[in-house]
Amino acid sequence: MAQRGHHRAVGGAQRDARPCRPQRSGQVTGACAARRARLMAQMAPGAVAVLPTAQEVARNADSDYPYRHDSYFYYLSGFTEPESVVVLVAARGDAPARSILFCREKNVEREIWDGFRHGPEAALSAFGFDATFPIDALDAQMEQLLANAPALYYALGSDADLDARVRRWLQAVRRQGRLGVTPPAAAHDLLPLLDEMRLLKDDSELATMRRAAAISGRAHARAMRATRPGMHEYEIEAELLYEFRRSGAQHPAYSSIVASGANACVLHYSANNAPCRDGELLLIDAGCELDGYASDITRTFPVNGRFTAPQRDLYELVLAAQAAALHAIKPGHRYTAIHDAALQVLAQGMLDLGLLDKNKAGSVADVVANKSYLPFYMHGTGHWLGMDVHDVGQYRDVSAPDKPSRPLQAGMVVTVEPGIYVRPAEGVPEQFWNTGIRIEDDVIVTPTGHTIISAAAPKSVADIEHLMQQAP
Repeated sequence: MAQRGHHRAVGGAQRDARPCRPQRSGQVTGACAARRARLMAQMAPGAVAVLPTAQEVARNADSDYPYRHDSYFYYLSGFTEPESVVVLVAARGDAPARSILFCREKNVEREIWDGFRHGPEAALSAFGFDATFPIDALDAQMEQLLANAPALYYALGSDADLDARVRRWLQAVRRQGRLGVTPPAAAHDLLPLLDEMRLLKDDSELATMRRAAAISGRAHARAMRATRPGMHEYEIEAELLYEFRRSGAQHPAYSSIVASGANACVLHYSANNAPCRDGELLLIDAGCELDGYASDITRTFPVNGRFTAPQRDLYELVLAAQAAALHAIKPGHRYTAIHDAALQVLAQGMLDLGLLDKNKAGSVADVVANKSYLPFYMHGTGHWLGMDVHDVGQYRDVSAPDKPSRPLQAGMVVTVEPGIYVRPAEGVPEQFWNTGIRIEDDVIVTPTGHTIISAAAPKSVADIEHLMQQAP
């Protein structure tokens, strides 16, 4: 028997009174429906798009890694269950656009073990789709939907299993050629369209990101208050994770970096198991994920609560570089202006503090042109932020090939994270050795400038030292 889909014209949502049922806000559902409509408006008339969510991944034996949905899929659906696919059909002539969700069937027995499942009927009204089907019906439905469709949109080459499945669908359609049926004549990469949409956040997205940044800011402040000489990095990491979860965040947005002393000179340090010693600095790069959106904050502070003079000199340099970078954030300014502004300040400071020999390195312009700063500053000054901590979207201006960097627009969210990393080396003043400092904030580009949304994490020398004198 052919499986039957659920459509708005013939059925409503299945009722389930159990208290464990997840709740979706109408605002999120409406936003996802609007995104689907915007995407279909960019597709060729009658074209079909297919976008699966992430697969569950085994950790070891019969244990899986904690499940996390695919960001693109969630952006269009608001749906967090695995084994799900969104299919969109663009309008053509009198045929209206359609959005379809394929998901797991209701299964009361499995819900005892794994938790609530919407099933196609309940998902229909809860998530604002035009039709829903069981996931087992995907192959049969796609063969019908692709028949005589002019084009297919999906994430080309991003998943071998999906590529193979698409080939099977197209082969099935070709076998109907004697009936006058033709497969799509063109295939397009779906992701660039979604990347540009995701780059500009709407009000509901920005509200969620503000909340995520506020939670993470409080977590950093908690870590500062808790830190004492002799503690291990993992003890301080635990303070961060506690604050994330007690505030309602679902996950860390990435593996937290808690790096003391020389460990702070390892950009993606992950062991988090060393003791924090008196007189060292502690660099924490950590942020939570809330309702699918990431935050990303870095703070650096003294383990004993007081900066030494050399530490203060380097810290104030990085803070000044961040201030210059923040000043460059406003609509119309090129993205690279952020990095360029920070680099000017850092290069001058490297010369002033003797990290670079003025007689050999020359002027600030020479330092920048020759990239003499790279031993001490080897990364960019930020990145896009959104559903992914390194979020999607082109940094280049694709509309103007002669312009290597795109202009900033209101609704973009960026991180601003200059740093300085001093390893032992000949000619480098010893008082700066084994010191890594990074200061990172999350910033929304507004119509008139920018707003820092991570200010709950103290970053001035005075504010950090004052906070760390308080009881944990």
